[in-house]
Amino acid sequence: MTRPYDLLFRHVLTRADPEVAHERAFAAIRALGALPVVRDVVQGALAPYLGQGLGGPGSVRALGRTFPAPFGLAGGFDKDARGVRGLTALGFAFVEIGTVTAHAQPGNEAPRLWRELDVRAVRNRMGFNNSGAAAAAARLADLRATPAGRAAVVGVNIGKSKVTPVEEAPADYATSAGLLAPLADYLVVNVSSPNTPGLRDLQSAEALRPVLTAVREAADDACRAERAARVPLLVKIAPDLADEDVDAVADLAVELGLDGVVAVNTTIDHDRGPGGLSGPPLRARGCEVVSRLRSRLGPDRTIIGVGGITTAQDARDYLTAGADLVQGYTGFVYEGALWASRVNRALVRDITSGVGR
Repeated sequence: MTRPYDLLFRHVLTRADPEVAHERAFAAIRALGALPVVRDVVQGALAPYLGQGLGGPGSVRALGRTFPAPFGLAGGFDKDARGVRGLTALGFAFVEIGTVTAHAQPGNEAPRLWRELDVRAVRNRMGFNNSGAAAAAARLADLRATPAGRAAVVGVNIGKSKVTPVEEAPADYATSAGLLAPLADYLVVNVSSPNTPGLRDLQSAEALRPVLTAVREAADDACRAERAARVPLLVKIAPDLADEDVDAVADLAVELGLDGVVAVNTTIDHDRGPGGLSGPPLRARGCEVVSRLRSRLGPDRTIIGVGGITTAQDARDYLTAGADLVQGYTGFVYEGALWASRVNRALVRDITSGVGR
């Protein structure tokens, strides 16, 4: 049966510029988040698992936190922490904001976002457009000033500013970490976007070590200064890494005491034009990387699986491969506002029936 959103997407949204459509949809989500009564009614209808408190029947314990359900929103959608409450009301169990950079930047020139309709994917070369770490920290502080904002599980994804030379990347990442760590439930170091020159070179163990060390030190210092709990630290990697490089990142994560890995980012292994491809073409490789990471990291570190999740079964595939939590983004474009609720409701049923992890 054709769903109403499918008709809207096919006949209306595909005729709009992808970035314009994103901004309009995001404006509606922010408006939802700013209307407490409407927001609470929507959340109660779509995401009852978010109202069951910590330790509800569908919750997942990871990173020293309790996630009310397994499925959250990946970094890239809410770059500046503007829409967290609206996004959780739609059913995302957690929201990863960013990618945030130390310096505000406009990103790459347009066009920089494309729909790949034949494979239900998205291709982008956004270039970390965001208002900077200080602005994101101010918005998160406002969010955390309310009971509902403190209850939301929010990860923060940080990247390198385009104006910063690669050799100065550790200090650039550390600046963002120092501002954002006390306000985050977890931090993700993004070294895997293909849209910032030289960034993916930081995925080598030799280049990655000083970045992660600097971020850990800056985050710990900031959390101590604010009397906040230590923030978990993860690194996000690309699907295009060779298996031996995946192993090297996993070994480095163990060596440095990282809390986990996010796998995977967009892929450049395609012939569709500039930018990284997200969506269903990533799913098989994403599950392979997660499985490899799990065998290398052991049971105690958290893996967040992301890449090509459209249905609850896609999420289950990642969980079976070894992920503790799962994220999506591209499915939001193709499945609409009810998407997160559908996926999480199915996963929560799995957990409460004893099928889930």
